[in-house]
Amino acid sequence: MVQKWQHWNNSSVKWLWILVIIGLVASLPIAFDRTKTESTSKNVEFVFNYRNLIDIASYQPHPQDYIKQQLQLLKDAGIGSVAVYQSNLSELQKSQRLNVYNSVDVANLQNQVIPQNENFTYVQFTSEENAQLLEPVLQRVYNSLGIPVVPWSFKGLPGVVIQTSADEAGLKPLDPDPITMRMLHNMGFQIVPRLNDSLPYDQNRMNGLLSQFAEYGVKTILFDGESVTGFTDDIEKKSIANFATLLNQHGIGIAAIENLKKPQTGFSKLAYLMDYNVVRLYSLSESDSKLDPYTVADRFALAAKDRNIRMMYINLAVSRDTTKAQMTNSIDNVIKSLQTEGHAIQNIESHGFKIGPASAMDVSHSVFNKYFKLIVLIGAIAYIALLVYYFVRRFTLIVFVLGLVGSAGMILIHQALILEQGIALLAAISAPTIAMIYAVRKVDRLYETRHQLSVSQRVIQAVILFIRTSLWSLTGALFIIGLLNDITYQLVINQFRGVSLLHFAPIALIAVYIAFYRGKQSFGIGGIRKVLTTPITLTWIIVLGIVGIVGMYYLSRTGNAGTVTPLEMHFRNALESLLGVRPRNKEFLMAHPLFILGVFIAAKYRHAIYIMIIACIGQLSMVDTFAHIHSPVHISLIRGLLGMGLGLILGLVAVIAWQILERCWKKWLPLLRKS
Repeated sequence: MVQKWQHWNNSSVKWLWILVIIGLVASLPIAFDRTKTESTSKNVEFVFNYRNLIDIASYQPHPQDYIKQQLQLLKDAGIGSVAVYQSNLSELQKSQRLNVYNSVDVANLQNQVIPQNENFTYVQFTSEENAQLLEPVLQRVYNSLGIPVVPWSFKGLPGVVIQTSADEAGLKPLDPDPITMRMLHNMGFQIVPRLNDSLPYDQNRMNGLLSQFAEYGVKTILFDGESVTGFTDDIEKKSIANFATLLNQHGIGIAAIENLKKPQTGFSKLAYLMDYNVVRLYSLSESDSKLDPYTVADRFALAAKDRNIRMMYINLAVSRDTTKAQMTNSIDNVIKSLQTEGHAIQNIESHGFKIGPASAMDVSHSVFNKYFKLIVLIGAIAYIALLVYYFVRRFTLIVFVLGLVGSAGMILIHQALILEQGIALLAAISAPTIAMIYAVRKVDRLYETRHQLSVSQRVIQAVILFIRTSLWSLTGALFIIGLLNDITYQLVINQFRGVSLLHFAPIALIAVYIAFYRGKQSFGIGGIRKVLTTPITLTWIIVLGIVGIVGMYYLSRTGNAGTVTPLEMHFRNALESLLGVRPRNKEFLMAHPLFILGVFIAAKYRHAIYIMIIACIGQLSMVDTFAHIHSPVHISLIRGLLGMGLGLILGLVAVIAWQILERCWKKWLPLLRKS
């Protein structure tokens, strides 16, 4: 029975490979739909933070004149949009719309006795026009919170008394300043409001606010804080659904901010209810706005080209410079990053983008995609079963059947998202691992015929094997694309999980295969006993220590949290400028050349095969590039192919260097022995 079962496992390999190939073919129309989706949004919008400009202007001798002057300079530089926050009493006072006093201040101003039992907020508008526009805002917001607001005047200027303390009144968020919005609209700026979730959600108030936004041509809003507007009251009032209805009615989208510590709460639900009328936003921090203009420009260009980001949010810095005894800001630096020859806007436009209001991607989705995805899923499970075959053959069919049954169960209990991510991860691990297993087997065959191979033949075999293995590894990318083709991944509302496992598992599996499986069909109990009884020598301890240190360094450089040196950052920027798309350093500078060199040496010296363990990094890295689903498919493909091309060239250089060293060693070794 055992032999019969083993026969079934062995004979199933052919059918599993057929399923893998069918799955790869089925992923192609899905990949085509994704590329169509990514090509539908070509406008890049620059937005600057108006609140920063108010802060900077507050240090100027003529604030209003300064604001208008800087607005025009920013507009001339190519910035077409302004982010306007919900205002508050402090901000309106900085903008010289009104003055705020407490009960003690007013008593002193009017030469009256300080009231013993009153702690109110007195607001005096700086003009009749400001009073007409702002008093209704104050009445609406504070009255909705149960805080009475009554008229008041002082020295001929109108005002109101807000019957709560100045500290309490100053904490309440108001509507965006209508005077500012009118001014910006008249200057030709696109307005991008920033709303928070501080006040209780009110559908009528929100409808009025969005109607006002629509009159000013608002296309996108941002959220300020840790949650979207309406999240706090969602359970009681279903406020997120009501808010989504209003946004859809007014044709207003929302922006997803990149690299937040955690996503804004309620964003994914709101985005779903809006049919993903969402654009991605890159935020240039206040500190980063002071960087070298070329660096700032490079960040904008990379965000648009490499990460499908269509909104660039600019924070401006203001600081005290004690060495110059003056206040400084980063406005001029930002303008240089946009205007200087070859910088941000010119660079972005050279890649086929236009500067203008950003719009959400128009999702291309064939009616047959769900059937294609099912075929891709079956092919991916077959790929995983094949990986098992090369290590534990008797479990091949069991893994395949359990994969199918488990997938059906996950779909029935509506856990398709977890299923797709898990299968995509395992398929992404399987592809480069199996490709490297076949590469190792090929190297073993080359070693067996080493006496018949010339140097040129070893080089040719190394190059052919490198290209074949790399293309084979890239099949894992097609399964990632086929299983995770959803707009939520492109918007980073959902993310591909398990990237750290993808970075580590193929290396570990190839190390195990080379150490224990070469020339064997399986690694049984006898092999395990042999490993456990092998004496641990100092050499083993040193090797394991080196592997541990290299592994920790590799993991520290991997993923979004990886660190790079300033020198390497300059090198990356130079590559980006030269090639347009930057290949991964670990691929073309290390792993790919080591693959070619390792095959070349191992075809003559058997133990050099261990170099292939490190070379495996390049294969899994190419697949990992496609796990960054927010990056366009064609950019990921170009990055991988460039890495292969440059790695091939450096690999040939490494082979030449090895040949020189080997000949020198053979020539000098007899002389060293004589001495």
